[in-house]
Amino acid sequence: MSEVWFYHLERSSLDTVLPDLVEKTLERGWRALIICDTAERASAIDSLLWTHDDQSFLPHAQAGEGDPARQPVLIGVEQDNRNDANVMFLVGGAVPHAWDSEAISRLSRVILIFDGRDSEALAQARDAWKQAGAAGHAVTYWRQSAGGKWEKQA
Repeated sequence: MSEVWFYHLERSSLDTVLPDLVEKTLERGWRALIICDTAERASAIDSLLWTHDDQSFLPHAQAGEGDPARQPVLIGVEQDNRNDANVMFLVGGAVPHAWDSEAISRLSRVILIFDGRDSEALAQARDAWKQAGAAGHAVTYWRQSAGGKWEKQA
């Protein structure tokens, strides 16, 4: 089973939070797969990771560009783990086809990032929480403090 972490965005945006989490993933020596709800969001995240910080570089590619097995970070809408990622990021409302799948269970961690200011995203995250827990995954909920620091809530 995997650890499933839910990041509830209230004070920061996806564009601020995602690059930092991806960077921490790579620092651990892990690979990442970023699953988006649309191809447009995948392209936007691709651009974001190229430009987020002038002092660092996050090696990545979109699915369909080059050899996916060579990519430390692969971005796309398909859930095939073609880069042998340890961590799957789910953004923009993307959810696994099935929380109890072998593909999800093989991951070290799944990180679902959702906008808590969007009632539909909040409802979808609550449903995902129930499904992930029912599938036997260790679920954890993270929320930002007033100072912007991430705090484990459950």
